Amino acid sequence: IENVVTGDSFQTEISVLTKTDLNVITKSKGWTFNWKTEFNDPVKEVYKLNIVNNSTIIQGLISLEIKADHVYMHLVENAPFNRGKSKMYSGVAGNLVAFACKLSFQRGNQGNIAFISKTQLIDHYVKTLGAFHIGGRVLVIESKAAQILIDKYFQNQ
Repeated sequence: IENVVTGDSFQTEISVLTKTDLNVITKSKGWTFNWKTEFNDPVKEVYKLNIVNNSTIIQGLISLEIKADHVYMHLVENAPFNRGKSKMYSGVAGNLVAFACKLSFQRGNQGNIAFISKTQLIDHYVKTLGAFHIGGRVLVIESKAAQILIDKYFQNQ
């Protein structure tokens, strides 16, 4: 991820969200979604993004479900300080989506992921993630676009 002010890039790590983490990712602390609900859902895996050597500050979160032929992305959210015009870091959501693609390859699903987008973001995801719109608000990222994202965000891993 990249510091918006300085332009410095920081290596990130993605790990499974823990029960202790739930204390800092609440609506009262500016998070939009109810991550406790995601965390407690047995079919979902919730992951957090941190800067390497700074594991106390969560930069973003993603909730995934492993399906038979793809990974379904339920939610992705930047930390409150990584949203809007005054955000601290860029690349958080892209990093998390690239991780979902990587997980899809690892689980034998050829990098395929699917998700439902807010209507106003469909064009943004088509441009920035290489997703394609399959109808309604459903978007899919297939193998080729998935590999491009992985190469962009995980070049040293």
